[in-house]
Formats: sequence, structure tokens, C-alpha cells
Amino acid sequence: MPFIDDLRAPRGARRRRRRVGRGLGSGRGVYAGKGRKGQKARSGAGPRPGFEGGQTPLVKRLPFRRGVRGAGSNMTGGGPRPRPQEVRLRDLNRFASGTEVTPAVLRGAGLVGGGRVKVLATGQLRVALVVRAHGFTAGARKAIEAAGGRAEVLAR
Repeated sequence: MPFIDDLRAPRGARRRRRRVGRGLGSGRGVYAGKGRKGQKARSGAGPRPGFEGGQTPLVKRLPFRRGVRGAGSNMTGGGPRPRPQEVRLRDLNRFASGTEVTPAVLRGAGLVGGGRVKVLATGQLRVALVVRAHGFTAGARKAIEAAGGRAEVLAR
């Protein structure tokens, strides 16, 4: 087994710094990769991103493109709206008939994490349950009622 003193970066992993402006023979002399005169040829940082030489920038010419726009953010800057946790009908068969199934019960059973819960119509429901969740698909609601249970929507 090699010692820590023997470890080295593989060949080609460490590159030398590019030394520009060191004469014609170096291949990077004269303008040193900066072209001719102008703001971008001077020392120091260049203009900020989006700067158009004093012309009104595109971001200001198009006012409807401003702000943080995440999916469902409604321009509030909140980013994407969190998706609800999904529970399938076939997963609800583990509960005894007549059980009141709430998000807390589902969390205790390990079917969902935290947050809002939506019931999907995947699989068949064979027991009559009172299911309280934040959302139901139309098929899930129909299947719960067909099995003799109730589907109740919780407040957002």
C-alpha cells in the first residue's frame, strides 16, 4: 500500500498557468489575447453582465421579463410550489375498515413524509375508510365512495 508521501496527481492533471504578454516568441505576446483597444482590452474587470455600452439594456426594454419566475410562483419570488405527497389507493388497504385516515396516520405508517397529501386512483380499494387529505383525483374520490367510505378535503 502506498504511503501518503508517495501520492501524486496523474500526468496532465496539473496544468501550468498561461503566461500572456511575454513577447512575440511566446505566441501570446502583443495584445495578450485581448484583441485591440477598447473597454475589454483595459486592465481590471470588464463591464458587468448585461451592460450594452450605455444603450438601454434588454432586461430594461422588456419589462414583463423582470423578477423571479418559478413554476407557480405568481411573480412573488417564492420559487416553485412544493408538490404534494402522493398516496395510492392500493396502499390504503392496510388500514382496517372504518379507520379515519389522515396525513398524520399516513406519516405514522411511513407512506408519506411531511407536507400536503394527495390521493391517487392507482390500484383498488377493498375497505371502507374515511380519508382526509389535501387533494383527491376524481377517480380516487369515486373509488373511496364506491367502497363505502368518505373522501374529505382538508383546508389548504
